Amino acid sequence: MIRITLIGSGNVAQHLIKAFTKSAVIEIVQVFSRKKENVAHLLDSDKITNDFSDLKEADLYIIAVSDNAISYVSRQLPFQNKLVVHTSGTASIDTLDVKNKRGVFYPLQTFSKDKAVDFSVIPICLEGENQADYAILETVAKNISNAIYSISSEQRKALHVAAVFVNNFTNHLYQIGQEICEEHKVPFEVLKPLIQETAEKINTLNPIEAQTGPAKRGDSITIDAHLEYLSKENQKNIYKLITQSIQDDRKTL
Repeated sequence: MIRITLIGSGNVAQHLIKAFTKSAVIEIVQVFSRKKENVAHLLDSDKITNDFSDLKEADLYIIAVSDNAISYVSRQLPFQNKLVVHTSGTASIDTLDVKNKRGVFYPLQTFSKDKAVDFSVIPICLEGENQADYAILETVAKNISNAIYSISSEQRKALHVAAVFVNNFTNHLYQIGQEICEEHKVPFEVLKPLIQETAEKINTLNPIEAQTGPAKRGDSITIDAHLEYLSKENQKNIYKLITQSIQDDRKTL
């Protein structure tokens, strides 16, 4: 049995609590939350604390807080030589205080508190300072996911930037598409099968191979018509920028 303490109560922490609770080889010893009520629906009250000095003995301490709080939180831990990891996609392993053994346990997924996820398919990126620590992290990860990767701090930065493009930026484009539909009284639901098919394509095709549309075809008449139709300058600028990027890729093929 691997005994784990989670420090944090946000989206990542809450989803990890749910995933760990289902494992037969992981025991959640404790959860630290500044506001106990944030996780009261997930755990018995005797497993929740808001006092660092009350933290109990565990095999692994997972800090799941905002990036700018990782260093501060790791310095508050009232023990030494324990395995302490964070869940950030961008923070270096060096962000953690050197008084403890350090590592990274980064689940690469977008988390919302009210949206259930299947942890078994979520990639978990691991980093440890030695093989023994990494082995513990790997055991924990394999008990909740089937996709485990050894990723360095530098590689994680690349992954996180790439994730912003494929997730956050893509979602913002969905928002723009919805705004255009609403402006012209068209149901946004009409686009959802297209969104689904586009996402599913990259399971079998390289993104460059999956690219379609007027920019890929070099259809300047359609591009000009779209730009003339768009009513907001911000939408025009985004359309131009992405169109140019697709066309630049097209020239190099």
